Amino acid sequence: MSTEFPSKNGIERRWHVIDAADQVLGKVAATTAKLLMGKHKAIFTPFLDTGDHVIVINAAKVKLTGKKEEQKLYRHFTGYPGGLVEIQARRVRATKPIRMIEDAVFGMLPKTKLGKQMYRKLKVYPGPKHPHAAQQPVACEL
Repeated sequence: MSTEFPSKNGIERRWHVIDAADQVLGKVAATTAKLLMGKHKAIFTPFLDTGDHVIVINAAKVKLTGKKEEQKLYRHFTGYPGGLVEIQARRVRATKPIRMIEDAVFGMLPKTKLGKQMYRKLKVYPGPKHPHAAQQPVACEL
């Protein structure tokens, strides 16, 4: 008896919808990363992308615990000398609420080409609507 090895063509990818309204950011990100990597499947292989597609809706309504709304900083570098930009989580939520989920999930994925390939299967929307109804996504509980 031999173990079945997943091939690139034989991987079945499903679509999942996660509603982030009134959910803690870390729990949403951890569940999303697990689905993107395929760790919930029996055929999980660390060096293959066996994960599913994930749609996160209501990203603007995600919760931050403690004083993170005021103290958490999102940083990016412009490429110019002295170009480090730091923005509070409160301002990020007001301007780009999608970035909060995307940064948290990206930090939980592998830091390789494979991780970037998994990240491309993530779709985040600030409101309750998404254009992926044709893929028949399944609601995922946290």
